[in-house]
Amino acid sequence: MKINEEELLAKASKWGKIAPQYHAFYHGKVEVMPKCAIRDLQDFNIWYTPGVAQSCREIQKNSEAAFELTSKWNYVAVVSDGTRVLGLGDIGGLAGMPVMEGKALIFKYLGGVDAFPICLATKDPEEIIQAVKWIEPSFGGINLEDISVPKCFHVLDRLRKEMSIPVWHDDQQGTAAVILAGTINALKIVGKRLSEAQFTIIGAGAANTRTFYVLEAAGMNPKKVIITDSKGILNKNREDLKDTYKWDLAVKTNPEDREGGVKEAMEGSDIVIAASKPGPGVIKKEDVAVMADDAIVFACANPIPEIWPWEAKEAGAKIVATGRSDFPNQVNNSLVFPAIFRGALDVRAKTITDEMCIASASELAKHAEERGLSEEYILPSMEEWEVYPKQAVATGLKAIEQGIARKKISKAELLENAESIIKRTQDIVSLLMKQRLIKPLPPEDV
Repeated sequence: MKINEEELLAKASKWGKIAPQYHAFYHGKVEVMPKCAIRDLQDFNIWYTPGVAQSCREIQKNSEAAFELTSKWNYVAVVSDGTRVLGLGDIGGLAGMPVMEGKALIFKYLGGVDAFPICLATKDPEEIIQAVKWIEPSFGGINLEDISVPKCFHVLDRLRKEMSIPVWHDDQQGTAAVILAGTINALKIVGKRLSEAQFTIIGAGAANTRTFYVLEAAGMNPKKVIITDSKGILNKNREDLKDTYKWDLAVKTNPEDREGGVKEAMEGSDIVIAASKPGPGVIKKEDVAVMADDAIVFACANPIPEIWPWEAKEAGAKIVATGRSDFPNQVNNSLVFPAIFRGALDVRAKTITDEMCIASASELAKHAEERGLSEEYILPSMEEWEVYPKQAVATGLKAIEQGIARKKISKAELLENAESIIKRTQDIVSLLMKQRLIKPLPPEDV
């Protein structure tokens, strides 16, 4: 059913109008709270001097003891240079701080992860790499966020190779995992197989590039993929792609060397995955019309998808997903990153592999399938909190299987730990709100 575009835009703009008021009311969104007992000030003899010295000696003798004697095991740094922030572009680290705080809040509330926003006053990739390596002793994991292309690839690859804790880039791996989950279920509904489906990928930035590689690892046939960037379809005849990260994509895909734009790329496609620029009109109805029967459209640009869902449906799409919460099938990274880190941290993984992302995505897809798939329900919502412990278990078990976990624990232990730590966070927030130790929100002033 068609919805009034002006009403949608007004609804989307509402949150931006009230956000500064509420951010100022709380002076930020996260804080550090004690988690140890403080019966009286004598207890600081344990938590600080003189008792703390012995804990330091234990870590000096055995670095792995830091995971037992400190909160390193559950600390994640959300690191950004602010060069590609939430559709705002290059606004710098300081202006990106509200986003990184928001990410830390989601980490804590949905994953029980203690995350800290680390916004850097540099845009140089080598300085970013060095800064992250310098803070490694304090953290059990690193979440790279809103770093521009192509340096985000270089930064991630270097840090994954040179650090002994998980480093991940949510704009790459997080997006890829949630899109894979949605793809698995959408293809089930239309009765098509991942290995046989014809894919079109609109946009060749960080999100879609990693999505391609994760989908490939999950079983997608790269020879059945057409990718476009702002200049058209990627193919081996394009000299401008050589010596760029896109050349590997051009070589692996599009065996017929198809040329043209979005419409030519989408012709005969079973599923299109778009993460390009805000619409509408980036994908047109006539583009969807040339897709295969029972077509699937992922239009993931924010705040406005590349094509409105009703337009895609009118043109013949059977399933449509977007990045928005006011349409069915929201594709939201928040469905995966808290859970993947929960699982990685609980087994003290040394990295986060594509296979761990695939395991998490498969569990996410399975949860939705168990609740009953439909054309308007291919992914769980963030309210279905029980999906986070399930993904954490799948992620942790895969890390153990791959031999990259420092700690080997059972499936039952993983599930119990994830459920308890996530529920504890949510119970604490609820209790603090009831006790008004977290102040109630003021009336909207818009």
